[in-house]
Amino acid sequence: MGRSTVDLPDGVELFRKSLRIRFTWNGIRRSETLPYPTTQKGIKAASQLRDQVDNLIKLGLLDDAKYAELFPGSSVLLGGVPTFHEYAQLWLDGRNITSGTRNNYKGALNLYWIPPLARVRIDLITTTLLRRIIAATEWTSPGVRRNALVKLSTILDAAVAEELIKKNPAKMIDLPKRGRKEINPFSLDEANLIIDHLYQTTHWPSGIYAAFFEFAFFTGLRLGEVAALRWEAVDLVKRQVHVCRTVALTAVEERTKTGKDRFVLLNERALHALEFARQYAERRAKGIGRVKTTPYVFPPSKNSEYIKQTSDLHKQWGPALKELAMPYRPPYNCRHTYATICLMSNMNPAFIAQQLGHSVQMLLTTYARWLNSSSDWAELEKLQIGIKSVSGKKDQL
Repeated sequence: MGRSTVDLPDGVELFRKSLRIRFTWNGIRRSETLPYPTTQKGIKAASQLRDQVDNLIKLGLLDDAKYAELFPGSSVLLGGVPTFHEYAQLWLDGRNITSGTRNNYKGALNLYWIPPLARVRIDLITTTLLRRIIAATEWTSPGVRRNALVKLSTILDAAVAEELIKKNPAKMIDLPKRGRKEINPFSLDEANLIIDHLYQTTHWPSGIYAAFFEFAFFTGLRLGEVAALRWEAVDLVKRQVHVCRTVALTAVEERTKTGKDRFVLLNERALHALEFARQYAERRAKGIGRVKTTPYVFPPSKNSEYIKQTSDLHKQWGPALKELAMPYRPPYNCRHTYATICLMSNMNPAFIAQQLGHSVQMLLTTYARWLNSSSDWAELEKLQIGIKSVSGKKDQL
């Protein structure tokens, strides 16, 4: 029997050809698989049991003894110590996190920790056991290993806070050092070449990508933020945009990567991109595409409202760099280019950080090389002057 053939009651679901009910008890989401058949009669019995549990919880009458009576085969019995699999699932279900973050946790758990730890009680996980699992795992990179360990440790920290375990067994395991990604921005001349090349397209719907990248190069917005930009967030009078959305996993989400909105001021190049996008929208509205109007500033084609994944941009970006005989660099470097151009123009780091949605510390750490480059030769000249001065004094001796 599949979910498509039966409308299941609230809190009742099919799980591995069995019936399972879900509810929240003592602030923790629980799920219990039942020994009922997946028939109408079994579904009704599961729904009645779920209602009973819900009423007991509301009345404050569900204690450990009653729980054990209702679910004699449960791993959550007297003492309430779940297996790692159960606790990890309950922890993940109870988190208010983005779908991307949730998928990252699921990926790390299902690949590395659930297979060896699924049936292990969480209080029986030791550092030695974890070291054995790590040693037996073929890690694709130190970064992958670090990411998996951080996610495991986060879950175990929560178990410590809930007093299910006394200490986090993952804390004693050294994390691989975090790899630094090499920043490789374009020069201003290179950025202009790319933009000009994209504007020269003979296929008019593709011209919107030229405007997209011009806007990205000269505002420093993340690619997902540019893709999610709506006309309602553009204020041409104040010459600014309100950055409050991003595209993630093909959906527009009402958030930014950092979770904080910001207002970004628009220079002449950014305004030029917006003017092109406005004219593009007017032409599109008169066309024959399935989607003639859209609230988004940089729609990808005549048949879609917005760019649903930033990987789609590579179809325009890659060929452009190849035709210009430029070494390939990902389009995210548009953001790095804006940051480095601002720094080399001696703009205030605090202002640049605000525009990018960074902390000043993050800006200085990431772009220190470009922060110094504009004054390096002047500083070296001071050294040369000093050497001349010292040399002159020495000659007088």
